[in-house]
Amino acid sequence: MNFDLNDLLAFRAVAELGNFRKAAESVHISQPAFSRRVDKLEQALGARLLERTTRRVSLTAVGRDFDRQLRPILDALDTTLLGIRGVAATRMGEVTVACVPSAVNYFLSGVIALYHQRYPRIRVKIIDDSANEVLLAVARGEADFGLNFIGSQENDVEFEPLLEEQFVAACRRDHPLAKMKQVRWAELANYDYISVGKASGNRLLLDQALAGLTGQPQSMYETQHGTTMVGLVEAGLGVAAVPSMAMPGPDHPLLVSVPLVDPVVKRKMGLIKRRSTMLSPAAQQLYDLCSERQVKYKQEPTTSKQNRGTL
Repeated sequence: MNFDLNDLLAFRAVAELGNFRKAAESVHISQPAFSRRVDKLEQALGARLLERTTRRVSLTAVGRDFDRQLRPILDALDTTLLGIRGVAATRMGEVTVACVPSAVNYFLSGVIALYHQRYPRIRVKIIDDSANEVLLAVARGEADFGLNFIGSQENDVEFEPLLEEQFVAACRRDHPLAKMKQVRWAELANYDYISVGKASGNRLLLDQALAGLTGQPQSMYETQHGTTMVGLVEAGLGVAAVPSMAMPGPDHPLLVSVPLVDPVVKRKMGLIKRRSTMLSPAAQQLYDLCSERQVKYKQEPTTSKQNRGTL
C-alpha cells in the first residue's frame, strides 16, 4: 500500500485533536501538506476515515475502528525504538491511570502536573473509582497501571509500596477537635459523623480495625468517596475519618487534619500493574514519576502537626 509512517502519524494527530490546523502544528508541517498526507492514506486504504466540515473534523465508523487498531501498533513501535535509542517519547500518546479518589487531589494531581510539563503532548486519562474497581481496571488491561491500597495479594498484579499513611480526623479550623494534638476514635461519637459507604475499600479496612471498639461513632451522613466526605466537612456538616492523603496541606484556610489514635489505623498505598505486561514508554515515565514523588514525600519532615496529611 502506498503510505508510510508519517501518514499514519498525521491521521493519529487529527484523530486526537479533531482539528487540521492544530494537528498540522503538532507534527510541524503546513496544513496543505498535512491534508495531503491524510488524503494519501485514505486513497491507499480505499476508505474515508474522516468527516470534514468547516468547523470540525470527526472520525467515520471506519476511521474509529482504524484508530482503535492503530494505537497499540504505534505504541509498540515506540517501545521498540525507545528501547534502542533510550530517548523520551516525543509523539502524541495516551496513558490511562486507575486511582482511588482519595489519592487524586493531593498526590496524583501533582504528579500529573509535572508530567505534563515534561511531556505536554501525552494525554492522561484517570479512572477514579473504588479500590476494587481500580484493581479490576488494571487486571483487565483497561488501565496501564493504578494507585491503590489493595492488590498485594493478587498473583497477576505487581504491587510496589509507596507509603503508609494514617487515618486522621478531618474537621474545620473552628471545630473543637482542631485544637487537639490527637483524637481518640471514641471521641468522634460526640459530633455529627460523616462516614464512607460499605462499598468502599476504606470502609472495610476501618470496620476490621475497629471491630470490638466500644463507643464507635455512628454516621449522620454517608457518602461513597472520601473526597465527598472532605467536601461535607468543609461545608460544616460534621467531622470524618479519612486517609491523610485525602487532606490538603497546612495552608488550607478551612480544613485541619488531626491524627486518630486508640487504635492507630493505617493503610499502605502502592502502584499496581499487571505482571505479564510491559508498560508503554509514556506510561512508564508517569509510573516512574509516581515513584519519585514517593521518595520526595518520605524525605519531607512529618513530625509536626503542620505537615501531617500533606504530599
